[in-house]
Amino acid sequence: MHGSADGVSRREVLKYAVAAPFFVITAGLGMPAASAQGLRIIDFTHRQVPADQIKAAGYDGALVYVSELRPGADFDFKPVTRAYADSLRAEGLHVASCYQYGKPGWPTPSDYTRGYDGGVADAETALRLHTAAGGPASAPIFFSIDEDIDHETWKTTAVEWLRGINSVLGVDRTGVYGHVGVCGWAIEDGVIGRSTSEGHWWAWQTKAWSGGERDDRAVLYQAVVVSGSDPGIAMGGTHVDENEVLAADFGQWD
Repeated sequence: MHGSADGVSRREVLKYAVAAPFFVITAGLGMPAASAQGLRIIDFTHRQVPADQIKAAGYDGALVYVSELRPGADFDFKPVTRAYADSLRAEGLHVASCYQYGKPGWPTPSDYTRGYDGGVADAETALRLHTAAGGPASAPIFFSIDEDIDHETWKTTAVEWLRGINSVLGVDRTGVYGHVGVCGWAIEDGVIGRSTSEGHWWAWQTKAWSGGERDDRAVLYQAVVVSGSDPGIAMGGTHVDENEVLAADFGQWD
């Protein structure tokens, strides 16, 4: 599950590369060098944006959803297709995987509320869709906690959901999306993996519910969030969220 076809994952190779703080040496690995400094990637809220338009807008990649479309939604970006993922890569854009099916009140509860068994089921779905889209067996998947949970909810329910995910993917490939508290708790409880960029974990922090606080151990920070009060970034006839890349290895496929 954690190796490439030749038995050694690219991420394992990178662990032993000599790296400056914002540069990962990738010579001989057949992929572009990654620098966190100034990189921005998008994630989708309603409609998918053609890869060439993402590049033309000055962005460096996208998070793609390896989750099924929930009933009643008309999004065109869930689940990501192999053709779309390939189009991003053909433009030289970074790709990373994320998972979200349920959402409070629409019509299912948030995924984390289903605890350990729900985590197992969600990880199995995410892994199947990630693989079908061409995602490598070494890349992490970020699982969403898309609401303002408190520590009591974390320690009684949400952490068990992530432990269920761990049982399928392994901790090394488990990431989380959430507010600053969620990111910190996930790191401290050991339910998400480490990036090969020193001092970073597979934590994708949203500014929502974070009260202006930042966890500098995250690999991604969602700085623009489409909401009722914020239209987000206009692009390709729709609006998207914007994320700052905080580590050279932020969980991208290549």
